[in-house]
Amino acid sequence: MELFSPEFFQALLAIILMDLVLGGDNAIVIGMAARNLPKDKQKKVIFIGTGGAILIRTLATLVAVYLLKIPGLMFAGGLLLVWMAYKLLTDESHDEQVESASSFWGAVRTIIIADAVMGLDNVLAVAGAAHGHPILVIFGLLVSIPIVVWGSTLVIKAINRFPVIIPIGAAVITHTAVTMLTGEKFVVDLIGESALIEWGLSAILITLVLYLGHNKTKKKTMESTEDAA
Repeated sequence: MELFSPEFFQALLAIILMDLVLGGDNAIVIGMAARNLPKDKQKKVIFIGTGGAILIRTLATLVAVYLLKIPGLMFAGGLLLVWMAYKLLTDESHDEQVESASSFWGAVRTIIIADAVMGLDNVLAVAGAAHGHPILVIFGLLVSIPIVVWGSTLVIKAINRFPVIIPIGAAVITHTAVTMLTGEKFVVDLIGESALIEWGLSAILITLVLYLGHNKTKKKTMESTEDAA
């Protein structure tokens, strides 16, 4: 993949979309961690905490890019991403698990630690979509993370208003997973490099993930309705 080629911008768009979809919880964490602080300190906490979170996530993603070059790990990462795409469709928000901090540095620490713990899906998805390009990792994170953080309210409102964003994000993550699965060396040696196989498998897995995710969500809704009754 050449720098600033059509493939580069396609991967960059995928990274930004995945970060927006996967970063909703992380954005909420930032707001909740600082909510009990005085108004004049909240912006400073968010700025410092977000800066630390961006640095740690960038380093973690760069490490993941190189780890995925180890034989077998890209395939395992692809399988994990398929599972994460499914969980994205079925998981409920877990922001109630995040406690608000009462001190300035306590809030900063909460933001950084929570983002690191909750950011595995982001790290793996971005590393897979980057196809081994560190510049793409850094550029994608620098563009998307500030959007998630400072535009978190808009992102959440957009997702609530247009729920289709979630399955679209899950589809993008699943396709990224397929590129990781078919890009693994032993898979290439077995089936060769074929865009037809890649897109065919992608279509099958996306359909399967969306179908299972829809059924799981429908079942949850029915159970909640029965409990309420």
